[in-house]
Amino acid sequence: MKRLSVWIVSALFITFFAYSYLNATEMPQVGILPFRVHTIKPIPHLDTSIQKMFVKFLSEKGIESVSPYKINKEPESRLPAPTLKDLARLGRRLAVRWIIKGSLTMIGERVSIDIQLIDTSGKESAYNLFLTGESIDKLEDMVKGAVKSLYNRIAGVVQVEAVRVVGNKRVEADAIKSVIQSKKGEEFSLEKIDQDLRAIYQMGYFKDVQVETEDGTEGKIVIFRVKEKPSIASINFVGNKHISDKDLKKECGIKEYSILNQKEIKQSINRLEDLYRQKGYYQIKIKERIEELPRNEVSLTYEIDEGEKIYISEIRFEGNKYFKDDDLKDIMETSEKGFFSWITRSGLLDRKKLEFDLQKITSFYHNHGFIKARTGEPRITYEKGKGLIITIPIIEGDQYRVKKVDIAGEKKDDLIAKKDRLMKLIRINKEKFFNREVIRDDILALRNFYGDQGYAYVEIAPLVKEDNVNHTVNITYKISKGMKVRFERINITGNTYTRDKVIRRELKVGEKGYFSGEKLKKSIQNLHRLGFFEDIEVKKHKGSRDDLMVLDIKVKERPTGSFTIGAGYSSFENAIGMFQIAQSNFLGYGQKIAASGRFGSRTVLFDIRFTEPWLMDRPISAGIDLYKWKTDYYEYTKDSLGGALRFKFPIGIDEEYTRGIARYMYDDADITDIADTASLAIKEMEGRNVTSSLTLGIERNTKDRPWDTTRGSVNRLTFEYAGGIFGGDVYFNKILGKTAWYFPLPFKTVFLAQGRWGYVKRRSGGKLPIYQKFRIGGINTVRGFDYDSISPEDPATGDKIGGERMMIYNLEYRFPLIREYGIKGLVFLDAGSVTTEDQGYDFGELRESVGTGIRWYSPIGPLRLEYGWKLDRRADETSGEWAFSVGGVF
Repeated sequence: MKRLSVWIVSALFITFFAYSYLNATEMPQVGILPFRVHTIKPIPHLDTSIQKMFVKFLSEKGIESVSPYKINKEPESRLPAPTLKDLARLGRRLAVRWIIKGSLTMIGERVSIDIQLIDTSGKESAYNLFLTGESIDKLEDMVKGAVKSLYNRIAGVVQVEAVRVVGNKRVEADAIKSVIQSKKGEEFSLEKIDQDLRAIYQMGYFKDVQVETEDGTEGKIVIFRVKEKPSIASINFVGNKHISDKDLKKECGIKEYSILNQKEIKQSINRLEDLYRQKGYYQIKIKERIEELPRNEVSLTYEIDEGEKIYISEIRFEGNKYFKDDDLKDIMETSEKGFFSWITRSGLLDRKKLEFDLQKITSFYHNHGFIKARTGEPRITYEKGKGLIITIPIIEGDQYRVKKVDIAGEKKDDLIAKKDRLMKLIRINKEKFFNREVIRDDILALRNFYGDQGYAYVEIAPLVKEDNVNHTVNITYKISKGMKVRFERINITGNTYTRDKVIRRELKVGEKGYFSGEKLKKSIQNLHRLGFFEDIEVKKHKGSRDDLMVLDIKVKERPTGSFTIGAGYSSFENAIGMFQIAQSNFLGYGQKIAASGRFGSRTVLFDIRFTEPWLMDRPISAGIDLYKWKTDYYEYTKDSLGGALRFKFPIGIDEEYTRGIARYMYDDADITDIADTASLAIKEMEGRNVTSSLTLGIERNTKDRPWDTTRGSVNRLTFEYAGGIFGGDVYFNKILGKTAWYFPLPFKTVFLAQGRWGYVKRRSGGKLPIYQKFRIGGINTVRGFDYDSISPEDPATGDKIGGERMMIYNLEYRFPLIREYGIKGLVFLDAGSVTTEDQGYDFGELRESVGTGIRWYSPIGPLRLEYGWKLDRRADETSGEWAFSVGGVF
């Protein structure tokens, strides 16, 4: 019993002291006053909401607070500016040591909170906090941050009073503090300060970083002393002969007055060496030299040993038995040095391009039945005096034939048409050997067929079963059609100038309509043909349900205003100047407006044209033209004023590309100053000549672009009726025809074949002036000849009096000349003739020319420089003629 009594007394003694200890270390209670709120628009209950947030988050930290309901009844809580005495009295009454008061201010979206922690016992000075946030949505995070600092203060935890940065001259203190974790009001931590030290050093701007701490009135003051690396006062290059300092400085990526950083210098050397290798200097060696200067600056010098320029002299293949070396070289963009390597950059090694070439060679073999063919790692060697030799190993494998081709559905209803109908869409069954490219085309054809029926998410998987003994394959296209899909929304973005409706009216698909791949393709083609956009990006993604799709069309607009300045030379008036200013997307409505002029020693022409492509939001194009044209010919002067109304409209046939044409034209021409020696045909025109005519026709235009066309055609036939019921004194019938075809060819070349014909016949009751007949020659008809110089002549006077029959033929081959700059070359063959009614269409009368030229679709617009040589030069003619024009955009 005695031992038991000792144990009981001991237990009571320990319990008493443990209770006393816990009471001694228990956190004192806190009283939180409702916050003062300053906002333009009142926010109900925000004052007490902040108060309750503090109560909640302090409680999570183990600090209990007086109930807001209780403290808000106290008279001090309603005082606009309670004094320290007021708060001390309140603290004694509530039996709390700490009182928190504060205010919230909201200006625009930004929010700031002022907080003051008051020790009601008077032992410690008041503690102030100030926090800011981007919006009221961040209020809770701001309160949590404040509670963290308040907790440290209340609990007596040593905290950071301030963070200072000294020694920095170029790098802003705020930039340094942004990488520091230690913040004012947070717990002081040596581990965190060590991490801050490392973070500052890793910024790369300092060669030394030290940290010091001092005791402050409210905690520790942390001081980071930094010593900055020197700045680069100058960047120099030594030894460079083939690349300018300017280009090297641009490529190196280091700027003067930036902080010296050895890592960046090494990276800059790599960039400079890559630049040299791109230009054929594969033996390039570059090292840096750094010299110290006053004021903590250095001079950075790149010492360059360029070495010789080395070209690829030979490309070899190993293991190729089926295809010759030349066949494989034709596939590659990497090539051996050629005669025009200084222009085409042939013979230069580009490792990325070579890697792409290996993929092309592999694909080439796969497309010819060698399904297991592969290329090895190319070996690149250098032979002095010869150059680089590239050796590409090839493993061809066996060639596989196509044996059986089938189409099957994952489910019974996955084939939406009879199998015979679907089999007509594929081509692999017509191939002798396996061909991956044809299989890809077959998948695309099947996908397009299903897509046009609304199955946008159809899945088509080609299952290839190999027979490695007989070297054959069986191919089955497995189809899972998925759900039929409608467009839920069509979003158009990027059009800052072009009106939304101008884009939407070109779309062949619409919201709530079924998906159609063909219609979507035509929609994008229509947008390209407008000529308003540099790029059109189309993205499809699922809508709110599996059977709905959202279509995003993002356009990148190009300048649609243009000016053109042209120049030429002719024996008629020597130098000729031309200009045009136009806007093909006027005010973003897709309307076209243009004004142009032509000036020479004998010619002045002004005209204004306006076109509304969608009259009253219908696919009818309407336009109006006005012009003033005066020309002093050798034999007479023609001064005319006129205009036209024109329309293009659907005719119910191939509406995507085919339009009907209607045009009314009125021309009032005054013919004066006729020479006594002029032809009788010219003298008959003297005085006023009024032409009032109606033109009807049809046009089919499938060009992929209005400029720099690569594929498609233009076909046009028109009939013009002048005089008669339309009045005037000029009576004629005129037929014009044109066909132009653009053919895309390998290596991004284009071939153009164009023919134009005309026939005009005078009717009784009126006259047919010379200027309504045909005369050709110049940059847009038959190059190498003066403007309008090809024409029948009066045998008595030699005057060019025009003809009733005309034909022009143009053959042109365009090819990339310097692809990266968009410069194209061309060669052409032109032929044309103008004959009289009596002569008929006589091919023996054709005037012919050949020539070459350069076209540059430059940043300021298209430039043309062309020269044509006459193939049938006559005694009084020059051998050829230059033609030049340049345009611009705004």
